[in-house]
Parts: sequence; C-alpha cells; structure tokens
Amino acid sequence: MLEEYLSALPDHRRGQGRRYQLKEILLVSILAILSGADSYRDIAGFMRLRFEILKKFFAITWKKAPSKSVLSDIYGRMNKESLEAIFRCYSKDLAKNQEQLDKKGVGAYAIDGKSLRGSFDHLKDQPMIHLLSVFCTTNDLIIGHVEIPEKSNEIPTAQGLIKELGLPAGSVYTLDALHCQKKHLQRLRKSKES
Repeated sequence: MLEEYLSALPDHRRGQGRRYQLKEILLVSILAILSGADSYRDIAGFMRLRFEILKKFFAITWKKAPSKSVLSDIYGRMNKESLEAIFRCYSKDLAKNQEQLDKKGVGAYAIDGKSLRGSFDHLKDQPMIHLLSVFCTTNDLIIGHVEIPEKSNEIPTAQGLIKELGLPAGSVYTLDALHCQKKHLQRLRKSKES
C-alpha cells in the first residue's frame, strides 16, 4: 500500500542516468530508519548490508546499493511538501481501514513540537529546526507534521495545522501548557462556531 503512494511522488531527476527508482529509495530508507538508522551514512550502510535481501524481496533492479552522497542528493532535491501530502493521504487511508474511530468520526489528537537533533548549524548561522506533529491516539498514527517557522511558535502553527488537516469538530486535543492562553482559547471557540 505504501509503495503505491510513494509511486505518486514526482521525481525531480532527469530520466537519463536515473539508476535508482525514487519509490524504492524511499521505501528502503523508511525500513532503514525503522531499524535505527539516523543519518545518510546509516541508511546507505543498511542498504549495502542487506542489498541481496532487499533486491529479492522488493524485486529491485539496482546493480549496487546507492552511496551516501547519492542518497544525500536525492533527499536534498526532493519536494518536501509533496512528500508530506503523500504521507497525510496514506495516514488517512490507514485510519479508515483500521476503523478505530468512533461512530461520529471524532478522535483524540496529541499535538506536540520537537526540535530536530543535529539541525543546528553554527557555520551557516542556522537555528534548530522545530517540527509540530499531530498524533492520532485513537489509531496510533501520525497524521501530519509541519515545520514551525523561524520567527513564530507552536500556537499559530498548531491552529493552522488543525484547520489544514480538517480534523473533526468535537475531537479531544492534548497540547502543551503554552496553548492554554485566553486569546488562543477564544480563537478556537470562534472557529468551532463558524
């Protein structure tokens, strides 16, 4: 099922010299990350060590596993908005298939922001990257995440993400204490009424 969604991701590379299919790279990368890989080097090592097994199981036609620099180039040029949209669709379909939401279709959502380890760069004067994720506790799925803009915080980002995902009214949300501000609660009430 995931492979079908990854096939829909537009490939930024030119047709000639394309040794590795994008959907295969992403699928195997996800397996590597689930196995504990947390860098390009780790993902490339996973692919190299399990190359014959992956080739056989997924019918991959690669002559050799991609190097760290090839993976870095592929990931660096990928359209992150398209990838996020594909994963959101995939999560929605998984939720529908599991039928774990109640009859009204409402659920419980945990919304939290995290800083990405290793994303700070002194040389480029780049601050840490902060992501805000929405986790559906009803069916144990992350249904969306978005990068928090540098000169903003979780509050407006969370409000935008709730609207963007079209989460059902009447759902239960858990958020950090910083979201418990009077102005924020008033805005939420007004958006529910309209």
